[in-house]
Amino acid sequence: MDGLNKGLRKVEIAVRWDPSPAGQPSTDLDLVAATYLADAPHGDPAYVVHFDSRSPDGTITLNRDSKDGQGFGYDEVMTLELDRLDVRYARVVVGVVIQQRPAERTFVSVRNPGLRIREGYTVLAEDDFGGLLGATAATVAEFAREGSGPWGFRAGLRGFEGDPVDFTGTMGSAHRP
Repeated sequence: MDGLNKGLRKVEIAVRWDPSPAGQPSTDLDLVAATYLADAPHGDPAYVVHFDSRSPDGTITLNRDSKDGQGFGYDEVMTLELDRLDVRYARVVVGVVIQQRPAERTFVSVRNPGLRIREGYTVLAEDDFGGLLGATAATVAEFAREGSGPWGFRAGLRGFEGDPVDFTGTMGSAHRP
């Protein structure tokens, strides 16, 4: 990369889905972000941001949280201010988890799901989770940098078929380069 490349600065990850049919339990998808230290980019996350937490420095925020997919447009929205993240962090992995209460679910049972990742008005990635029908969770984006260099982006969904509680502990190590 040349010296003029600022890399990614502020990224928005958004997920949408339609509500469950009448009489069915609600479907709840949650965005999750895990940060990794430069000296352990594939180790345990330094911290995890999800519906009940926030980043210690305010650089990763969950702007919208839905428990049932009711609403217009995107139901869950998370903002990553990568340009403000401390230099000790070298990697951020973002995932989507399907809550398993009150019913067990995989992406095949989620009605009309969608994902959009963008910086400003530039769409970096879009997907419909169609390749992950048997998964209970998925990584949807990886952001990484070398030292204090610019942040880069790696798209691609990777499914996880297990207890969503275990997902946050493994989401960053499951796909090493």
